[in-house]
Amino acid sequence: MNFYEPTSNDKIKCLLCGHYCNINEGQVGLCKVNKNVGDKIECLVYGYPNAINIDPIEKKPLYHFLPQTKTFSIGTVGCNFHCSFCQNWQLSQTDKINKKQYYSPQNIVDLALHYKCESISYTYNEPTIFFPYIKDIANLAHHNGLKNIMVTNGFESSEVRTSMVGLIDALNVDLKSFDEKYYKKNLGGKLDVILDNLKFFVKKGIHTEITTLIVPTQNDSEKELEEIASFIANELGSDIVWHISAFHPDYKEMDLPRTSIEILKKAREIGYRAGLKNIYLGNVGGLL
Repeated sequence: MNFYEPTSNDKIKCLLCGHYCNINEGQVGLCKVNKNVGDKIECLVYGYPNAINIDPIEKKPLYHFLPQTKTFSIGTVGCNFHCSFCQNWQLSQTDKINKKQYYSPQNIVDLALHYKCESISYTYNEPTIFFPYIKDIANLAHHNGLKNIMVTNGFESSEVRTSMVGLIDALNVDLKSFDEKYYKKNLGGKLDVILDNLKFFVKKGIHTEITTLIVPTQNDSEKELEEIASFIANELGSDIVWHISAFHPDYKEMDLPRTSIEILKKAREIGYRAGLKNIYLGNVGGLL
């Protein structure tokens, strides 16, 4: 399917994410990389990943899916969020596309096979915004015995999330907060869309793990951590993996301190108390 539809006055609605941008001819959506070119929305980053790496799958992080295997990771530029603490902001918060080399979907699959990876990960920036590229790669990947992984903020449109069923095998979804106002003002998304998508992914049998980056003073209250843990346990299931990740000063949040080990341990304790069985702490080096 095409992830766009004409509206009125030469505008075209993008159907890739929960913003549903209504884009004027010649303009791009909030993500900076999907453009109204007159008769359609063109994904400007199609074929142009800005980052390509071979990673251990645990780096995504995915701990309960194809453990101890390699995943072929790609990301482009652009994002549908504007998180001030983004730790991949050099990719997510720019529209500078590296067009030195075009990588067709077949090229990506061939490289993944060449490097003996068992999966392809769409990661680094928000993959939802380059889903037309993902869809073409992912279909080829399945034909070649490779699994498909998305590392996402969970703000997919209903059209994209439906297309993910049977195509995307595993997800790591960022659940960044449990405060609707914070999501809207500070991140640029809607909490209810993300919670609904998470329930959809789990119901449809897509392997789902969740990451919460704990940012000091922003989402580290005991109340909010309890709400996140309770939602995961009660709405998604006690077996769902929760990755609790430490913040380090980055991008526009250089004045905030690193997340303390005490807060991470407190969050883990809250998670166990809520009934979660699989909790991992990340970005802590050898401190634990």
